[in-house]
Amino acid sequence: QVQLVESGGGLVQPGGSLRLSCAASGFTFSNYAMAWYRQAPGKERELVAQITGYTTRTTYADSRTTYADSVKGRFIISRDDARNTVSLQMNSLQLEDAAVYYCNAPYWATKANYWGQGTQVTVSS
Repeated sequence: QVQLVESGGGLVQPGGSLRLSCAASGFTFSNYAMAWYRQAPGKERELVAQITGYTTRTTYADSRTTYADSVKGRFIISRDDARNTVSLQMNSLQLEDAAVYYCNAPYWATKANYWGQGTQVTVSS
């Protein structure tokens, strides 16, 4: 079964940084694009960042990433296929970044309706 376990969230001051991690299992991780999503109170879940999987690249070096406009230049998504993990380095955090952050393969998000528990990011002075 698919399992996604997010960690690394916490309380951070505006302008601070956090690194989120996600441990995935139950599927051939390296073949799937992976992404980070977030959901703030009263808002819909949104796609934050995405990184291509092995099926769409020949080497890890040519992996492609995309970001929501709101986080471009501040967040970096990365993956370690040997460990079945995907990370999100978040820098220059702003109040509007506060949310529960979820990792997922877009495939599982759209086809299987499966989500992990997420990890809470709180931005406050």
